[in-house]
Amino acid sequence: MMSKKKKYGAAKVAPYCYIAPITAILVLFVIGSVIGSIILGFTKYNIMTEPVFIGTKNYARLMSDSRFTKALKNTLELMVLIVPLQTVLAIGISVFLTANRKRFLGRLANSVIFIPVICAPAVTGVVWRELLNGKIPLVEHFFGLFKIQPSMLLGNAKTALITVGMVAIWKWMGYYVVIYTSGLLSIPDTYHEAAKMDGAGKIRGFFSITLPLLRPTIILGVFLSTTNSLQCFDLIFNLTGGGPNNASTTLVVYAYSKCFSAGAAGYAMAISNVLFLVILAVALLQHKMMKREASEVS
Repeated sequence: MMSKKKKYGAAKVAPYCYIAPITAILVLFVIGSVIGSIILGFTKYNIMTEPVFIGTKNYARLMSDSRFTKALKNTLELMVLIVPLQTVLAIGISVFLTANRKRFLGRLANSVIFIPVICAPAVTGVVWRELLNGKIPLVEHFFGLFKIQPSMLLGNAKTALITVGMVAIWKWMGYYVVIYTSGLLSIPDTYHEAAKMDGAGKIRGFFSITLPLLRPTIILGVFLSTTNSLQCFDLIFNLTGGGPNNASTTLVVYAYSKCFSAGAAGYAMAISNVLFLVILAVALLQHKMMKREASEVS
């Protein structure tokens, strides 16, 4: 009887033991980092010396910092550029791949489109920078067909942020295609068969059946795309470094430069905390939408 109780007790504790390591890492490196960032945001700190508490001076400084305003504007503009375009393209490609998943072309495209996701963002940034600035004849000729000088895409303040957004969309497209493809495959074929029997065409079926049933997946995809675009760093840092003239400097890039170039880690933490609040607001909005979606389904 006693051995049975011990086995039952061990079985009850075992699941918690399995998740204990990742929980410890999460608490130490994620939650601990957030708490540390919040605390250091109220200090004057340069990494080399002890932090000195200065109250809300860092946040008051943000209000009059034109570079911070520019970085915040760039961050939001990049999000508005990436999220809608990435969502529409990913859904369109997913529909094509789902419809042709048993054909050779569909299987080939399904494999190829995920290759950029595997590449490190820093490497992607370096490769695209060399492609656009490396005076490669084939690239020069291709852009020349559209009367575009490749080097000016990153060197012009008007096009630098747009170019970064296009590269980011290309880089992460495969990731969102996988998400939307799994969502499409989870929709039972009986819905489309019934619609076909009622005389609905493919376009009507897509807008009346596919999109409504794909809503939970779209909400998730938009949330992930939004948070990723807000935190984009490696790609921007290696493509443009935030230039020219801060045209592609986002909050993450600005916080990095303040922390490691200007030696103002406390101020950088304040910038990071603002970004954290923006991402938190997006997360709460997504949670609310998912909750409402679940209640409508039930």
